[in-house]
Amino acid sequence: MGSYAEEQILPADKVVPVPPSVDPIIAASIMLKGMTAQYLVRRCFKVEPGHTVLVHAAAGGTGSLLCQWANALGATVIGTVSTKEKAAQAKEDGCHHVIIYTEEDFVSRVNEMTSGKGVEVVYDSVGKNTFEGSLACLKPRGYMVSFGQSSGTPDPVPLSALAPKSLFLTRPSMMQYTSTRDELLETAGEVFANVASRVLRVRVNHKYPLSEASQAHADLENRRTTGSIVLIP
Repeated sequence: MGSYAEEQILPADKVVPVPPSVDPIIAASIMLKGMTAQYLVRRCFKVEPGHTVLVHAAAGGTGSLLCQWANALGATVIGTVSTKEKAAQAKEDGCHHVIIYTEEDFVSRVNEMTSGKGVEVVYDSVGKNTFEGSLACLKPRGYMVSFGQSSGTPDPVPLSALAPKSLFLTRPSMMQYTSTRDELLETAGEVFANVASRVLRVRVNHKYPLSEASQAHADLENRRTTGSIVLIP
């Protein structure tokens, strides 16, 4: 629908009302990430009490919300991050265990943390650098949810590679989970409700004037950011 715009003309059935109690900056920072987290933990793979989940990029905008939401649903949350600073944030956001993947092998650590059982689901927005290892972390009949590729496109996976553990692999997209007006309103409504009830704490850690959009992109690409980034007109 476009971006970096102060005003847009859109079909009325493609927009949702923002509750008066929600700050516009919070709404801007959580809308896409929060709705992504909603369909990932509530519908793509329905997280339930007793599940163990692995979230890559756990200190990122979507990752931090996934950790908070999965924790609130009663799951044990394992997160991967790149630095000690990000590890501290991931802990605050609901991770029971945090792996600094630049210092230790996340597959081995997940194996240790789960006593060799593996996890029910992996939420992977990193892609190429984590994809193969993510599959190795899954327990039999586990779900590999690949919803991003910040490190590049994963190598092709033959179907036969899923057979030994009867794994499920999905590449979901927002459009298919909000294809009807009712789905859109339900998804956004649950996000705003969880913000209001403090199930979700939104981290707007970086604000840039629109004139510094290039710097915002540079910081994001070089992994100098945590939480959400907002451009202020």
